[in-house]
Amino acid sequence: MTKKVELGKSGLFVNPIGLGTNAVGGHNIYPNLDEGAGKELVHSALNNGINLLDTAYFYGPERSEELIGEVLKERGNRSEAIVATKGAHKFVGENIAIDNSPAFLKQAVDDSLKRLGIDYIDLFYIHFPDEDTPKDEAVGALKELKDAGKIRAIGVSNFSIDQLKEANKDGYVDVYQGEYNLLVRDAEKELLPYTTKNNISFIPYFPLASGLLAGKYDKNTSFNDFRTKSSHFQPGTFEENLDKVAEVRKIAHAKDVEVAHVVLAWYLNQSSIDAVIPGAKRADQVLNNLKTLEVQLTAEEIQKISDIF
Repeated sequence: MTKKVELGKSGLFVNPIGLGTNAVGGHNIYPNLDEGAGKELVHSALNNGINLLDTAYFYGPERSEELIGEVLKERGNRSEAIVATKGAHKFVGENIAIDNSPAFLKQAVDDSLKRLGIDYIDLFYIHFPDEDTPKDEAVGALKELKDAGKIRAIGVSNFSIDQLKEANKDGYVDVYQGEYNLLVRDAEKELLPYTTKNNISFIPYFPLASGLLAGKYDKNTSFNDFRTKSSHFQPGTFEENLDKVAEVRKIAHAKDVEVAHVVLAWYLNQSSIDAVIPGAKRADQVLNNLKTLEVQLTAEEIQKISDIF
């Protein structure tokens, strides 16, 4: 059995390897998704001891939550899953707006509960900050929902350090989710020291930088999706990043694991990072991610990987 870890001070205990589910019903993110395969992914994760499922209203929109709800209903064991979801987006005609107002967040939680078909959400995040709502007021609304038993823990995502400090004014924030990986390390300046000091779990998204840090690509790989716009994939930079990944591959080879396992293990060795949520599109990828837990990195290896990047 995998040793479960607590997210911050939330009382939620999770397998350190979770599942990011934007490829489960996230039709607005990935074209041509197979919903059956998406549900199979979630079943496979739960069957193998992964219990943190990370979704959001925006994945689909709505469809990811609905499919996860179907899986939970099929399994009939609500308590086996720690369900994390997020809200803040709303459609205004053709446009998307971000809303953190207490009234909107309370409605968003009720709507997510319906789509998921459950009577409480383990972890609810404010997905993005808006420009108007004081962040302690937004989190205050979630605290009311927590007291009412609709959510068990409070998260914020994509907040700046100042927004996080305001959100956590009363100490209610349990989890912070933001972009962090070996190529994007801005969080090390202020966010990670703050989450460490305040016993907030930091869950990095894009941990494998859209596959770049998984060691699956070479200099001949071409892309026709959102990656064409990503700075990491631009000519010149892409090749430099592949060279760095090749250095990590040496460490992975010595341990008889894949590059992705070493990279994910490196995150789990960073202060306040208690869990990671690599995405997957196929059930075998979910199981493969679990091999990360077998990787033991020495202090020298951790430093070496840091230095490469």
